[in-house]
Amino acid sequence: MNILILNWRDPKNPKSGGAEIVTMEHAKAWAEKGHSVTWFTSSFTGSKKLETIDSVNIVRRGNYLSVILRAPFYYLFSGQKFDVVVDEIHGLPFFTPLYVRVQKIAFIHEVADEIWDYMFPFPVNKVGKSIEPLYFKLYHKVKFWTDANSTIADLEKYGINKKNCIAIPCPIKKTSLLKLVAKEKNPTFIFVSRVVKMKGIEEVIRAFFYILRDLRDAQLWIVGDGEKSYVEELKETMMSYSISPKVKFFGKVSEIKKYELMRRATILLHASVKEGWGLVVLEAASQETPSVVYPVTGLRDTVKDGKTGIVIKENNPKEMAKQAVALVKDKKRYNKLQKNGLKWAKSLTWEKATRQSEALLKKVLSIKH
Repeated sequence: MNILILNWRDPKNPKSGGAEIVTMEHAKAWAEKGHSVTWFTSSFTGSKKLETIDSVNIVRRGNYLSVILRAPFYYLFSGQKFDVVVDEIHGLPFFTPLYVRVQKIAFIHEVADEIWDYMFPFPVNKVGKSIEPLYFKLYHKVKFWTDANSTIADLEKYGINKKNCIAIPCPIKKTSLLKLVAKEKNPTFIFVSRVVKMKGIEEVIRAFFYILRDLRDAQLWIVGDGEKSYVEELKETMMSYSISPKVKFFGKVSEIKKYELMRRATILLHASVKEGWGLVVLEAASQETPSVVYPVTGLRDTVKDGKTGIVIKENNPKEMAKQAVALVKDKKRYNKLQKNGLKWAKSLTWEKATRQSEALLKKVLSIKH
């Protein structure tokens, strides 16, 4: 098969995230199985126009918005005959039903919805939220691929037929349990993500404020980078709560360091507005660190409530703190979640996931126009 992926970012983009990691794992596997894979994406400072990564051909044009306008020209005039197009949706799609005549798949990690309000200023947020329901109508005959069943439920609200959707769970990159790294003696809570408003870092900081009322020796680690101005704003918030000495910002760290910190931590806290899947939950579980999370799309799928972690009943930092403190104090329950979480993380493999995605491509390709 000759496969074209349309995605606003690629793994080398400084602003890339879990979505690009997941897409690359699938693309790399398809290439290894003999398929030709081209990834059309946006440029960034210092990027090459053409590059091959793990046998995947990367083509970069325009910025994160203009790439959507450039995609039709590349598809129509590149001289390549593609068999199937993967239209990856991040807030905005590539509108492939308007110009792609071969079979296509809409790959969506989450329905943006309220994310527009967290990530974009007025009036862009209002425009985005207005466009989203309209473009889903354009895609009503397109096969949808996502990571989580809860995202399929969100798609149904926008008129996408459940029978036209498939969820393929995302494993983590193969990693080993760092047995030689011990847990911190003091209760240690960890947040691992890009430090942006939609990831719920402010909620986690508030939750930690309440945690300290019960666990005075607790500490919070924040792992990930973000806009300097926003990080400074968060530090001011912590000063107002008088918790600054108990919080440490690590910034962006290497993969090895990330797993080491996860292994040393007691509990991962995740209060995102919405997730496609929540890979960090599985990464933490692979290091025997359970998670306490908000009951949102994606996280409800990654955390098996009461078995591998805790999904609290509502988006409330006080409730998050209450559940986290209770888990720290209940060693028997904590150990059970550790054991089950490790088993759950190991059960998901890229071999299985990429086999499913390749089967999806072949199935879509077999459908007659």
